[in-house]
Amino acid sequence: MVKSEYAKAGVDYTELEPFKEIMIEAGKKTVAFPNRRGVYINSDVLHSHGGIFEYRGDQPHLWCSTQEGLGNKNWIAEWMYLYDGTGRTYYQNMAIDTALMAANDCLAQGAMPVVFTDEVAVGDSSWYADKKRSQDLADGFVSICQEVGMALPAGESPALKYLIKSELPIKSAPSLSGCVTGIIAPKNRLITGKELQVGDHIIGVTSSGIHANGISLIIKKALELPEKFLTKLPNGQTLGAEALIPTRSYVSLIEALLNAEVKIHALLPGTGDGVGKIAFDKRSLTYRIHSWVQVPELFKFYREVIGIPLLDCLKTFNWGIGYYIFAPAFQVATILEIGKQNHYELLDLGLVESGDRQVIFEPEKIILPPPGQ
Repeated sequence: MVKSEYAKAGVDYTELEPFKEIMIEAGKKTVAFPNRRGVYINSDVLHSHGGIFEYRGDQPHLWCSTQEGLGNKNWIAEWMYLYDGTGRTYYQNMAIDTALMAANDCLAQGAMPVVFTDEVAVGDSSWYADKKRSQDLADGFVSICQEVGMALPAGESPALKYLIKSELPIKSAPSLSGCVTGIIAPKNRLITGKELQVGDHIIGVTSSGIHANGISLIIKKALELPEKFLTKLPNGQTLGAEALIPTRSYVSLIEALLNAEVKIHALLPGTGDGVGKIAFDKRSLTYRIHSWVQVPELFKFYREVIGIPLLDCLKTFNWGIGYYIFAPAFQVATILEIGKQNHYELLDLGLVESGDRQVIFEPEKIILPPPGQ
């Protein structure tokens, strides 16, 4: 087949269209997932141009939209697909990560995810030609949409030759991002964070690993090792496989807490700025952490073997906690019990105190400045 001039310029629709069809078929499988929250997708309109949906419940409600990107994590997936010899693409995991970057953030307002739209943007349309990788990505989106109760009615898949260029040895890697729309019903479940106050307990929910923050540091230091991402960790896993463990969903936990009408003063995803992000509120409050969880294997390796300074670790990685719940003391026992019932590991980490805006991390006897400092 003779390529068109547009294809020669980097946008080949003979490669794009099969990917779009795979994603449309994936979207069709998800349309009923948000019904449990009273949200229904118009299945007559399922393509890349837009999703139509409505709320059929009887609760006064609010909507919340969150836009997030995965960042550099799928570059590791591309490297592993090229070099680890298993034939595994890891893109089911990347789909889960992409969706949860936005879904977990949406939760922080008390919103339950119901609609997800994705963007898979590449520098060269030839990336779309790998059907195995494309199908793995689509299957991952379906699985996470089913788990958290949201539909994938639309998306975007551009080829941006003049904007996106992958770092070698990877010839092409997409930028993965998406938008999650969540519903707050009834609307008095809205969580603004304004009720955060002195005396609140800081409850942490364990992460599944690195999630998607600090990946640039992971990549930089891994590429300096002789075996790179195939370096074996003490637990027997390769560094690359450990880094690609998908993000944990916190949707069922937060939904259970809201359904139980637990009083929550603030919710916080454990993402950018690591443990230092605990001091997210702009007010002069001190966050004293007296207890912590077991640090995941990958983080221990980067601190103890590679030698990343502790302060950098705590200000870059989630360090084992993927979500924070700030609540009054009388709710702590209830929150811990609901977490256990829903198969999450929770720990009462510390307290909010009056004082300078900072995190006092007592387990390592170190003070962390707030985000951006």
